[in-house]
Amino acid sequence: MNIGKSSNPALSNAFNQFAYSSTQDGVMTLNGTINKTIISLLIVLVGAGYTWKMTLSGSGNAMMWAMGGGIGGLVVALITMFKKEWSPITVPVYALLEGLFLGGISALIASSMAGSSPAEGGAVNSQIVIQAVALTIGVFLIMLFLYRSKIIQPTQKFTMGIAAATGGIFFFYLLSWIIGMFGVNMSMLHGNGPLAIGINLVIVAIAALNLILDFDFIEKGVAARAPGYMEWYGAFGLMVTLIWLYIELLKLLSRLSSRE
Repeated sequence: MNIGKSSNPALSNAFNQFAYSSTQDGVMTLNGTINKTIISLLIVLVGAGYTWKMTLSGSGNAMMWAMGGGIGGLVVALITMFKKEWSPITVPVYALLEGLFLGGISALIASSMAGSSPAEGGAVNSQIVIQAVALTIGVFLIMLFLYRSKIIQPTQKFTMGIAAATGGIFFFYLLSWIIGMFGVNMSMLHGNGPLAIGINLVIVAIAALNLILDFDFIEKGVAARAPGYMEWYGAFGLMVTLIWLYIELLKLLSRLSSRE
């Protein structure tokens, strides 16, 4: 049976064709998914703490670890999406790799906002990172409230709209990356002007609305009695959205700070 779709590529169609009986062992539960999500986020923090310290200490290997984490995280994410039954192993690995990436990038932005570079061992504006984390948690809780109170409901039109918007954003980023390889800088994405900030705000809103679809998708997976390993996969999909939301909020805060 088809129990719904999500614009999050990690969750889209993940639970299709499941038909599990109530007597099946090791089925997906809501508490289990929540626990797996918490564990995954803690692993992200461990990885982020490692590259954060390396970057701020001026280690020449910090960015290598961060970029390796970003690339490796993408590879592991793709493996997870195609081999969902491997989720209990691949999701913790993905969390660690993404943590390495986030820690290095966060430290780099925090240092640049303080007017120094990690290699100089100068000051760091850790406040911007703390604000981005707090905002991410705040948005998560707000969207969870809106979902649980049914103020925002993931109707078919809502789902299709968010899916289309999310696909457009990633296509836009892909196009920007390809154009950037030829030395063309898209200021609307990388600058700090009103247009760039406006686009950033729209992307933050789309990322936040993806959480509504993720909550609904996980809830339907639990109702469908998906196999136990899907708890890790559900945590993976939610983590993908939260990491995206954090990055967009960090970029938005850095843009706003640079205009002061």
